[in-house]
Amino acid sequence: MAKKVITMGEIMLRLSTPNNERFIQADEFDVNYGGGEANVAVSLANFGYDTEYVTAVPANPIGECAVAALRKYNVGTKYISRSGERLGIYYLESGSAMRASNVVYDRAHSSISTASPSEFDFEEIFKDADWFHFTGITPAVSDSAAELTRLACIAAKKAGVTVSCDLNFRKKLWSSEKAKQVMTELMKYVDVCIGNEEDAEKVLGFKAKATDVTKGELNLAGYEDVFNQMIDTFGFKYVISSLRQSYSASNNGWSACVMNGESREFYHSKTYSILPIVDRVGGGDSFAAGCICGLLDEKDMKAALEFGVAASALKHTIPGDFNFVSRAEVENLAGGDGSGRVQR
Repeated sequence: MAKKVITMGEIMLRLSTPNNERFIQADEFDVNYGGGEANVAVSLANFGYDTEYVTAVPANPIGECAVAALRKYNVGTKYISRSGERLGIYYLESGSAMRASNVVYDRAHSSISTASPSEFDFEEIFKDADWFHFTGITPAVSDSAAELTRLACIAAKKAGVTVSCDLNFRKKLWSSEKAKQVMTELMKYVDVCIGNEEDAEKVLGFKAKATDVTKGELNLAGYEDVFNQMIDTFGFKYVISSLRQSYSASNNGWSACVMNGESREFYHSKTYSILPIVDRVGGGDSFAAGCICGLLDEKDMKAALEFGVAASALKHTIPGDFNFVSRAEVENLAGGDGSGRVQR
């Protein structure tokens, strides 16, 4: 029987400008649905896992469109509550070359931000589950969403479920001080902590020394030091970080590193050069999903990390939030075939 994964968060309507247009130029928007934990659920369902997504959407046609988008890709939706006033929206202006991408949020008072714990039977949700994943975005949406996340974590641990968190700091949603206050409390429930150098600093207060991503420089010894501090503080089983060397909006170096919390073994993956980037939104979520898939497959941490990095590298070539790649495609790339040759 396939292992069961639960993810919980906010799914949003994404309205993006076509053809790298600026907002002021656009006469129309491309429509997609997405959100950190929803993106992870789609990837894991695509990789063959039994996934259930927990959220709240409004009882209107737009809310049902979001649910339908998940069902289309075999994500379970039976624990989605219909409540609240609206589905959150985010507008995306995709950058190119030296012009950065830009996101504008319109998600205040969204359904998940006002949802009550009484809408979710967490004991039932986590029954027979193997893994629970959330991100730092959900607690940032509102105080009540932060409490909902805490209650979900408690129920998951009570049920013996492995818990992962992608720290995902969003400065447009909350301050670093508020993030540290809320997320430090949640870390006691987390087994696998995923993030990047900014997340570790802004959310938990750990900084990789002598590293500046804007210059495309990485100091792996700094990451190893930070990982050790995080494990000493929170007792994580694994700490995983994506490493994005951002040369421009169209050209990134992409790799990752992981540390085993028990043995303190540290490993840095192979590096992919992603040029041109089609869509980097959801790149981190596809990475988290790939790593979770590898660990659920009971791969060793090195193989799990390589699977996650390869899955995410491929996601950068696909428009939209969701990652539509097969296991075979990921294994092929992780195994060394990045030629992009036509498959006939």
